Amino acid sequence: MDLEFQRKVDRYFGQFLCRIFSIINRVCKKAEVKKTPEKILVILISEMGSLVLAHPMFAAIKKKYSHASIHVLVFEKNREILELLPDLPAINILTINNVSLYQFIKDTVKTIFKLRRLKFDIVIDCELFARISSIFSFMANATVRAGFHPYTQEGLYRGNFINRPVLYNPYQHISHQFLNLVNAINSTSVPKVKRKVSDAHEFEIPVINIDQTEIRLMEKRLTENFGTDLSRKIILLNPSGGILSIRAWPINYYFRLAQELISKGYTVGITGLQSDKPLADKIISYCNDENCIDLTGFTKKIREMLVLFKISSLLITNDGGPGHFSALTRTPAIVLYGPETPLLYGTLNKFAVNMYTGLSCSPCLTAYNHRNSPCDGDNQCLKQIAPESVIAKAMGMMTIHTKN
Repeated sequence: MDLEFQRKVDRYFGQFLCRIFSIINRVCKKAEVKKTPEKILVILISEMGSLVLAHPMFAAIKKKYSHASIHVLVFEKNREILELLPDLPAINILTINNVSLYQFIKDTVKTIFKLRRLKFDIVIDCELFARISSIFSFMANATVRAGFHPYTQEGLYRGNFINRPVLYNPYQHISHQFLNLVNAINSTSVPKVKRKVSDAHEFEIPVINIDQTEIRLMEKRLTENFGTDLSRKIILLNPSGGILSIRAWPINYYFRLAQELISKGYTVGITGLQSDKPLADKIISYCNDENCIDLTGFTKKIREMLVLFKISSLLITNDGGPGHFSALTRTPAIVLYGPETPLLYGTLNKFAVNMYTGLSCSPCLTAYNHRNSPCDGDNQCLKQIAPESVIAKAMGMMTIHTKN
């Protein structure tokens, strides 16, 4: 479904349902809270990268409620990354396909019936101010519903049936805010959760085990498809902004970056989805060098992409999923931020560097505008990150990791 269409449905239809459910919640008899919950549902239907950032929360749930069965509701396209993480069995992953409105409605109805059959004790809604997740939270009919709430802020209305409301804090890393949702379950303070937070980089993200067979197979594919000289170190560039084009560093900056890296003796691989091929074609045409290769659509699964990360020396990417996935392989990365801030969404990869200018209008993609930027497309927050500064940072990181 088109992103703008999803926003409109959420705004008009979602707001109406949230008001109706709030009225129902006020008049219904409240069930008793179980001291030892048996089933917990986590709703996380945003982008794939958020599933990596949510790992500390899953670890906290398992530690606090060790005997509970944990289930997760995600979009079908995000299922694969969740299956790679050691957070829960695949059978406990519930999915909704949002490829079309018809499929979305069909899956939504089926999912609601399934949620009610499973009889959850606790629902943790990890979405910020999207109403669809709040609706799922209500329909699951759990006794405890934890989720983000604006309190006195002028946030988006999501209903008044969240009985463990957590204050959304745009100055705190989202991984900590996910943890706040877990801490809110037994909290009695107002607002819920008043805990001291640490640096988000203290979180440990599990490394995906990639064996030598997978690595040799990927190296063979690179050699057979592109004649890649494996004696040259590989640096990956991800120029796509994904569904939010405003997050993309200027393509002409990638031209200069790729050309400079090739001149310094590196092989440059342009990564992305098959739909990102036009971007790769432009960079490759500009460089006109056999050591600049098109890897868009080359990896069909996320695991294959992680193998590619594993054999590469560095990833340079716009803000998005790849920057977060790099934490699963400990691949050094440079992540370029602008419309969103690393303070809130910085990668948890300990070997990554977040580059951010911090203009007066940045970040402009927020929970309060449903990530609908007011920018006219002139994203100075990214344009003011000069190619020369990225190249210098990249060379410094290559030197450090070569010595290590």
